[in-house]
Amino acid sequence: MTFILLLLLKGLILILPLLLAVAFFTLLERKILAAVQARRGPNVVGFLGLLQPLVDGVKLILKESVFPTEANKALFFLAPVSTLLISLMAWLVIPFSDSVVFADINVGVFYLFACSSLGVYGIIMSGWSSNSRYALLGALRSAAQMVSYEVSIGLIMLNILLVVGSLNLSEIVLFQEYVWFIVPFFPLFLMFFISIVAETNRAPFDLPEAEGELVAGYNVEYSGVGFAFFFIGEYSSIMLMSGFTCILFLGGWLPHIVIFGYDCGILFFTFKLLLLLFLFVGLRAILPRYRYDSLMQLGWKVFLPLSLAMVIFTSCFVFVFM
Repeated sequence: MTFILLLLLKGLILILPLLLAVAFFTLLERKILAAVQARRGPNVVGFLGLLQPLVDGVKLILKESVFPTEANKALFFLAPVSTLLISLMAWLVIPFSDSVVFADINVGVFYLFACSSLGVYGIIMSGWSSNSRYALLGALRSAAQMVSYEVSIGLIMLNILLVVGSLNLSEIVLFQEYVWFIVPFFPLFLMFFISIVAETNRAPFDLPEAEGELVAGYNVEYSGVGFAFFFIGEYSSIMLMSGFTCILFLGGWLPHIVIFGYDCGILFFTFKLLLLLFLFVGLRAILPRYRYDSLMQLGWKVFLPLSLAMVIFTSCFVFVFM
């Protein structure tokens, strides 16, 4: 019983700051977009608009959840819940420093990849159960997009795993003590970053939510708590993939520095995470939306052959020199 309570406590310690981080990431995004577009952004609720995310959260919770008449109500309810749970579960294996990780398992990379792959089921369920043409088309687009770019992400990760020889995320970070993988694998870093932008359905690859054609995509029929769950799940996934990029290419919590007895690893990890989040928001601010056929061609005709060629090259290098 004590063990279960301890696990629940550790889970709360992980999830509550994560939910707060998601809330304030939305504020950061709105502030950055406002600055780029020469307007004020949220600045009324609280000092400099800092309470805006909390007010938005309360508003969504208090709103009525509407179930479409022809919807499959069980799946309609389960879709946002599963999306949120899967996005939160993936954070269990992320090492914030050498001593701060919920579960330091030996197959952390596989676990993360599995959670990322399972996310598509919630989107498919939402599109089908809504019994709406717009929602179904958005879900099909999203599923095709996520599956396409997961192939490239897997092959790019394979290059790192071949060099490190381990699936443990902490060991991948420690292997970069002298040089971060972004230096020898810079082209792979660019491909990986573009792939995770497409994987998370973010601009300029936000085709599943194309307002001009699909109104809002797979979550068009959702309101209240259901929409909030999708929203939190999406932004949690963005932060998760940014953290995963930090671990694979930017040395995670490294350099390992202790100041006044305090391990600064979490601060370095957070700083790198914020830099990648700025890139995510910057892309939304400055780039127009891709055409859907161009997006699929980029994944299958450019990234897939290049990442596969890099796997062959890395395998030969490791076999000869390591």
